[in-house]
Amino acid sequence: MDDEIQGRCCGRRGRPRSPRLIPEGTAFRCFGPLCERSGEIVLLLPEEVEALRLTDLEGLEQGEAAERLGISRKTLWRDLHEARRKVADALVNGKGIRIAGCRRKGAECPRSFCDNPEE
Repeated sequence: MDDEIQGRCCGRRGRPRSPRLIPEGTAFRCFGPLCERSGEIVLLLPEEVEALRLTDLEGLEQGEAAERLGISRKTLWRDLHEARRKVADALVNGKGIRIAGCRRKGAECPRSFCDNPEE
């Protein structure tokens, strides 16, 4: 799984991604629609999920959320925009959602959702 994250984050041009300050013990899960036909999965990065949680669930302003993650507002906006696009794609097109590095109380995600990661 670390290779997936490294391949996505470090294989592109430009500045390297700045580290996000995601709290320890944050549990991520995989989700899938009951009527899933295609078996397609959208891959969310942990920083995208944390950006969603802070802004949409906790209701923080983007400046406050960026400060908590230790990144700029523009970087937070990019992570948030990409996360919202991916979630909308999964909901509208009936795709599963997998979070990179996903864990369930210290164990791996159920294989039924994580066998075919996108990208």
